[in-house]
Amino acid sequence: MTGAVTPIVVVARWQVSVDHVGDVLAHVAELRERSLAEPGCLGYEVFSAIDAPASVLLLERYRDGAALESHRQSAHYQALVVERILPLLAGRQVDILQPHDAG
Repeated sequence: MTGAVTPIVVVARWQVSVDHVGDVLAHVAELRERSLAEPGCLGYEVFSAIDAPASVLLLERYRDGAALESHRQSAHYQALVVERILPLLAGRQVDILQPHDAG
């Protein structure tokens, strides 16, 4: 289908240094708010593991790859994720997914 928009889902699993969980979650709250204001962001959810609060999962949905790239280049992503959050993480795994038509 020509011109079709393919949504993108990002699943980010962060292992936060135990001493910095509060700081990371505060930054993520601001990141979520600013990301949801982006025209291409369709959803942004944040989860913490019940038995391991230092394990954070982000579930993000974007209109398409261009919207994801715009998010990554935004001033708030650079300031919050690159400059503040990444240095506080003990580990990070990011999967970028798109829907699969199993039909």
